[in-house]
Amino acid sequence: MIISRDWQEISVLECILSGLQIDVDVESELERAWIRLKKSKVDAVIVDCDSDGTRNFMRKLRTSLPGAAPVVIASGSPSKNRLRATGATFVVEKPVSVENAVHTLSAARNLIMNERLRYYREALDLSASLTRDSGKRMKARVVNVSKGGVKIVSGQPLSFSENVKVSFSLPDTKSSIQAEGKVAWADHHGGAGVRFLQIESRLAKKLELWVEQRYFQVHDPS
Repeated sequence: MIISRDWQEISVLECILSGLQIDVDVESELERAWIRLKKSKVDAVIVDCDSDGTRNFMRKLRTSLPGAAPVVIASGSPSKNRLRATGATFVVEKPVSVENAVHTLSAARNLIMNERLRYYREALDLSASLTRDSGKRMKARVVNVSKGGVKIVSGQPLSFSENVKVSFSLPDTKSSIQAEGKVAWADHHGGAGVRFLQIESRLAKKLELWVEQRYFQVHDPS
């Protein structure tokens, strides 16, 4: 969300954000923006700090909506460092330079994507091998996967906080993922969530790239 009355600056930011494939909402009034932010989740907030009342707004944003990642547009005044103290993740000086804005907003986009991918789960139906602490090996099914773990279904219920080793092949790749993890939750029907604790760095990178590719296939802006 862009919160500003400066339509010249807004047009520049909208153009850049569109090129980064980020949808934009614009709100000119702080009060209306606050109401909308409380009702719906946004990935980032861009605040024009030349508007009256923005310091109080930023204070509320930091304390009441800590999940937001604001990008503050400064006026180019010496108060830039004080603006960072309000809880801003980034500061863009006005008048907005396209080059600087592209650099800053690209960095903001990376934060947004990392946050989205952190919670993204790709639904699957894969055969998996599971090894329990006791050394017993079991067959299981992977029903979804994220960068940090898997949801599985096995013929025998697992125990909460149990350490396990899981192995499965990623679809459409030649990569086999082996990881050590801990059961984060389990039910009485064999369902369980396994959070990865240890995975070889090259496999972790392959899994991360695969999850990202699947995410963008699902969320293709075209």
